[in-house]
Amino acid sequence: MDILGAFNTGVAFSVGSLTVRWYGVIISCAMAVGIMLAYAETKRQHLDEDHLFNILLLVIPAAIIGARLYYVLFEWSRYAAEPGKIFAIWEGGLAIHGGIIAGALAIWLYCRAKREDFLRWTDIIAPSLAFGQACGRWGNYFNNEAYGSVIEPDSFWSWVPMQVFAEGAYHHPTFLYESLWDALIFVTLLILLRRPHRIGSIFACYLVFYSIGRFFIEMLRTDSLMLGPFKQAMLISAVGVVIGVLILSAINKRPLLDVAAEPPAKDKQYKKDKRRSKKGRAGRA
Repeated sequence: MDILGAFNTGVAFSVGSLTVRWYGVIISCAMAVGIMLAYAETKRQHLDEDHLFNILLLVIPAAIIGARLYYVLFEWSRYAAEPGKIFAIWEGGLAIHGGIIAGALAIWLYCRAKREDFLRWTDIIAPSLAFGQACGRWGNYFNNEAYGSVIEPDSFWSWVPMQVFAEGAYHHPTFLYESLWDALIFVTLLILLRRPHRIGSIFACYLVFYSIGRFFIEMLRTDSLMLGPFKQAMLISAVGVVIGVLILSAINKRPLLDVAAEPPAKDKQYKKDKRRSKKGRAGRA
């Protein structure tokens, strides 16, 4: 049943001429929680949190722009006729694969410039990304999009909760399937991250796990972006699995990182020097 039908206008609330949509509220809250999770993990691993905030300042806008451009590119025939709609992200139309590609590129460029370990930082951010995706899929529900094929009343799938009513019929709640899958990935990555692991394995596992789930869920989608006769999300998911496996293979001989261990002495000294520097700046202010 469509038990949340009252929210399907997509509007959370309005103040005068300002309309706030559920899609934006959900994504904003998910980002806030994801940032806190990544910050806590950065502190736990005794890394410089300044690098995290610098990365986030680049990644968040890059991911949003990348997700939108990716969607617009594959739907160009529609947006060419209404170019003003290109910027209307509150109406939906963010492709997560575009966001992942643009976000990963932003992290790589920053790490290259600052001589930081790209895989170390993607490991830290990967659980937050999975959490954000688990929450963000509910924005699709409120926008009445990203649903699957029709569920016949007497079929095996008729028991599925939160079916989406559209076009005169009930459809598979693929937003729910992916949200639950992403939530499971989030929990799994958190567990793996807190255990001894090879740097890069958390990000690689994210790529593999998410891509496998998205590949099969995409089979049910009726609004997929297409690349010729193929669903592009299925093609990109297959590439994601290959990249994840290649990363796992490449790091197989690296030593395990025990993030629960005490930081090296030089890292301790760096933290002390940094605290002294902050106190000195505060004293001069």
